[in-house]
Amino acid sequence: MKATHLSTIETVAYICLSEGKILLTKHKEKEAFYMPGGKKDNGETEKAAIFREIKEELTIELIEDTLLHYGIFQAPAYGKPEGVHVKISCFTGNHRGTIQPDHEIEAARFFNYNEYLTMPETSLATRVILEDLKAKGLLV
Repeated sequence: MKATHLSTIETVAYICLSEGKILLTKHKEKEAFYMPGGKKDNGETEKAAIFREIKEELTIELIEDTLLHYGIFQAPAYGKPEGVHVKISCFTGNHRGTIQPDHEIEAARFFNYNEYLTMPETSLATRVILEDLKAKGLLV
């Protein structure tokens, strides 16, 4: 029997690509690397949330006039009970500053497609986004 859909967590994420690899982050309390970003605060727009989350997590500043909406992806939420899904609104763009994990993030690194898939633990939502990027020739 298929689990019923209990709830959806709405988040934003930053797609940062370099030389065919994607930047992923690891939270201090989780095992898998996943997309940098997070949940919107009450009343916050998606753009405001992505600027805030990326500054908190990676100490970089997104450059507003380069920010583009890439797409929306849904999948079961990593580390949540069955039936809980995540809906991720993804953005691309440029940033200022040096990427430095901060706040609840303990690591940030660039992965190619196969490197991520061979990790001991992965996020399904992140895999869905990486598959889309690979299919479009943006990820090696």
